Amino acid sequence: MSASPAPHRSTLTLGLLAGISAASTAAIFIRFAQHEGAPSIVIAAARLTIASLILAPFALTRYRSDLRRLSRRELVLTMLSGLFLALHFATWITSLEYTTVASSVILVTTTPLWVAILAPLVLHERLGTMAVVGLILALTGGVIVGLSDACAWHAGALSCPSLRTFFGGTGFLGDFLALAGAWMAAGYMLVGRKLRSKMELVPYIFVVYGMAAVVLMVIMLGMGESPLGLPALAYLWFALLALVPQLFGHSTFNWALKYLPASFVSVTLLGEPVGSTILAYFIFQEQPGWVKIGGAALILAGIWLAASSEKR
Repeated sequence: MSASPAPHRSTLTLGLLAGISAASTAAIFIRFAQHEGAPSIVIAAARLTIASLILAPFALTRYRSDLRRLSRRELVLTMLSGLFLALHFATWITSLEYTTVASSVILVTTTPLWVAILAPLVLHERLGTMAVVGLILALTGGVIVGLSDACAWHAGALSCPSLRTFFGGTGFLGDFLALAGAWMAAGYMLVGRKLRSKMELVPYIFVVYGMAAVVLMVIMLGMGESPLGLPALAYLWFALLALVPQLFGHSTFNWALKYLPASFVSVTLLGEPVGSTILAYFIFQEQPGWVKIGGAALILAGIWLAASSEKR
């Protein structure tokens, strides 16, 4: 299949803005599904399974020849991308059970930072001075965000629990799971930027989403969970997760990787925590404190410096 021409700059910009808006709804839909009693791993498995089933008729008819032409190496790498995506969702969605939407989404969107760090090893790209500065800023902000879930500011002094209590707290666990989700997403993006220059969007996301769905189903069954018997409203949130943040949001970012530098696409992900935090403020009345806002600002500044300095 011949390479498709690059869209106009305004089309790319509007597409990314729409993708950010769609991705920002994920944390909200997940919270609603959790309120209906859906376990986190069931939410993740349902999200990718529904998305794969929606893609299947289109991918297996119009793009059947593209799928058959995949080399063994391309197929293995695409399935590896799906494995990373599955682990990303399993860790990140679980983090929302233990920490706030703001903390979870801000930490999970440190993905561009880890892409910049791993790119020299995986893609043989040099890590610049500004990327190192960004790394230090973002890690400092991550510590502050983590502490904000366990510490409180009283009478001009910061009050924190003991280390034993802190490391056993649910807020810390949620923040760590969100960070692990960022590491998995970094692997997903690093593999994706290798493949999307050669592969069309639909065959790529069909294999990736399908592999992720299979892995999540195996994990779900291994944990003794089942998607059956939940309230009807839970399945509505599953469908919305598959349609809006997955098929529209994630697929838009994968579409843009064919035409724009991965560093730029990664930086646009920084809009997601802003949108999610705003939605969480109005829907769940989650108001982040000034300490968390300051830590988040450091994370975002660090990611911006690191991702902006990344070279193709």
